[in-house]
Amino acid sequence: MIRPRHPSASLSTTRTEAFTDGVFAIASTLLVLDLTTHGMGKVSSDAELWSGLADEWMLFLNFALSFALLCLLWLTHVRQFEHIVRVDSTMIWLNNARLLFIVLVPFSTGMVTEYSDFLAGRLLLPLNFFFAILFSWLQWWWAVRHREQMMPDLSEADAVGYGRGALSALLLAVVVLVLAPWIGSIAFTVFLFDGVLTRALRGKGS
Repeated sequence: MIRPRHPSASLSTTRTEAFTDGVFAIASTLLVLDLTTHGMGKVSSDAELWSGLADEWMLFLNFALSFALLCLLWLTHVRQFEHIVRVDSTMIWLNNARLLFIVLVPFSTGMVTEYSDFLAGRLLLPLNFFFAILFSWLQWWWAVRHREQMMPDLSEADAVGYGRGALSALLLAVVVLVLAPWIGSIAFTVFLFDGVLTRALRGKGS
């Protein structure tokens, strides 16, 4: 007779990883729809076409920023699950919460393009990424708390060190939230300092 699995028992990460990869892929693909919904009106010459494309520079910038940040979040997911070999129900729901904000990225990207003249328009995309990064960090924090079950091959010191990388992204997301009302999507360029801040945090903790 097969005994039923207890609800708190750990599970393989295979399905969680596959589902997460699929959601990231769909969200990244849907970003391009925002480009296709913006027409340039009647164009009668190459010069007008190039001029029209130039006028849409903010649209292309928001698309590129959102795509790049989705790629970085997906890379974080991949790196985390190189070490996480088992998950529990809490981990799964933390991951689902992160994916909730991942699938909202195409919507919030379109909103910031359309309503960048308003404070709410400038804050929506930074808030979206802040919560996605927050739940990514919470995932790792939960895995560290249950390291022996979820990451048996990773030492406690290494687990805490890797967590500082996620903390770096979270701190930069807060900076983006502060700057976005003043400079809009350009604030996302602070993520260029993620590597420097991560190394600084790991050095401080070592």
